[in-house]
Amino acid sequence: SASYALWHPKAYEYYKEELDKLWEGHPELDNPLFLRSIMPTVAFNIGRNVSTKKHVDPQNCPFGWCLVTALGKFNSKAGGHIILWELGVVLEFPAGACVCLPSAVVTHSNIPVASGETRASFTQYCSGELFRYIENGFLTDTVLKTKDPLLFAINRERRRTRLQNGYRMFSTVKELLRRQSRPG
Repeated sequence: SASYALWHPKAYEYYKEELDKLWEGHPELDNPLFLRSIMPTVAFNIGRNVSTKKHVDPQNCPFGWCLVTALGKFNSKAGGHIILWELGVVLEFPAGACVCLPSAVVTHSNIPVASGETRASFTQYCSGELFRYIENGFLTDTVLKTKDPLLFAINRERRRTRLQNGYRMFSTVKELLRRQSRPG
């Protein structure tokens, strides 16, 4: 989460503010799942040679980032690269490296590693549905629509601007540098 807080600080604060409501409203949940991570959800992609096909993760928060850590023993010069399709970028992705990307809106995949090598990944993320659940007073959209149709309609109207507001959370390099130069 330190990388997330450093490079996407506005979204990090949004996640913290919203997820703190979840932890307070549901004390029975692990708070958080991992003590040093803001992300409430993880996926372990385990196997001999884990690779992914070209995809987006449409259920993830569209303005949030997914944190993917490569694991295993493989030659990262020859395989395991991550491809960010819309950006036209292919990056070496060695074991132990972490990539932060808006996986709901950037198509991505990775190149398989050679036979006899091993590659796995550990992914941290947050579903957009979780933020809707928090916004709905800890109710799913389906339940809220039945229980309080007016609040459901209000929340649905608010969501029309959420994506644009979320995109405003991305910082410019100038903003990041100014933030890092502040004392304390």
